[in-house]
Amino acid sequence: MGRIRVLVVDDHRIFAEALAAALSAEPDVEVAVAWSGPAAERALDRAAAEGRGYQVLLVDADLGDTADGIAAAARCRAAHPGLRFVVLAAQDDPRRAVRALQAGAGGWVAKDCSLTRLLTVVRGVLRDETHLPPALLTGVVRELTAARRDRTESERLVESLTPREKQVLRCMVAGLGRQAAADRLYLSPHTVRTHMQNVLGKLGVHSTLAAVALARRAGLGPAEAAAVR
Repeated sequence: MGRIRVLVVDDHRIFAEALAAALSAEPDVEVAVAWSGPAAERALDRAAAEGRGYQVLLVDADLGDTADGIAAAARCRAAHPGLRFVVLAAQDDPRRAVRALQAGAGGWVAKDCSLTRLLTVVRGVLRDETHLPPALLTGVVRELTAARRDRTESERLVESLTPREKQVLRCMVAGLGRQAAADRLYLSPHTVRTHMQNVLGKLGVHSTLAAVALARRAGLGPAEAAAVR
C-alpha cells in the first residue's frame, strides 16, 4: 500500500498532537495536524499542489463549540474526491453517524479507541471498507430504515402532485418567490399562489419551508435555470 498520509483535524491540541505522535511511530504512516476546518482545507490544497496529497482525514466530530467536523470533512472531500475521512467521536451517536456516512465517511471511531483499532480503520477505508463500532450498528440500521421510510412517504406525496404543481414545488426548492416563479413558468402570480396552496395541501404541510424539506427528502431538486413552458 505504501506510505499513508494522514491529516488529523482536531482543535483539542493535546489530544491531536498525542494522536499524531502515536500514528507517526508507525513506519508506513506520515501525519500532520490541522486545528480547524479552514486550516485543513488549506493544508489539503497545499499538499495537492505539491503532488503529495493526503489520503485520509481523521476529523473530530465537534470542532469547537459551534463548528461541525462532519460538514468540514464533507467540504474537504468535495474538493479532493480521492480523500477518505474517518470521524473521531467522543460518544456514539447513531443519527450523526448516519449523517457522516451520507457525507462520505468511511468510518466512525471512538476518540478513546486503541491505536491498533484506529490503524485497522485507516487501512480499511483505503480499501473502500466502512468501519463502525459494533455497538453502533443497531442504531445506525434503525436510523437508515427510518430515513428510507420517510423518503418513501415523501416520494409518494410528491408523486400525488400534477406536473405543474411539481414545477412550482421545484421553484420553491430553488428559493424563488411567487413573482420569480411566475416569471420562470410564464404564469401569473395569482396562478402560482394557487398552485403553491395546492402543493402545501397535498403534501400535508403548512409552510414553504416544510414543503421544501419534504421535497428534498423525496429527492426533488430545484427548478433549472431555463424557463419552463
